[in-house]
Amino acid sequence: MKTMTCKQLGGACDMEFHANTFDEISDMSKQHGMEMFQKNEEAHLQAMHKMRELMHSPDSNAMQEWLKNKRAEFDALPDNV
Repeated sequence: MKTMTCKQLGGACDMEFHANTFDEISDMSKQHGMEMFQKNEEAHLQAMHKMRELMHSPDSNAMQEWLKNKRAEFDALPDNV
């Protein structure tokens, strides 16, 4: 099991997510983002805006490259003890 924070995943806080795979941790991050969106939490809304800009970047591979880098970052993390 590995740990990443909301900030490491493009978010705005230090909440930790623990998962065995990048896909699991990504889903946890998305759920957290939805909760923060519903709470209208300003710092997370700004982070979501940056992610939206990345998804709509003129460089059509920008989001895929970002995800590839985050997956590699997750894979490089040591397992929690």
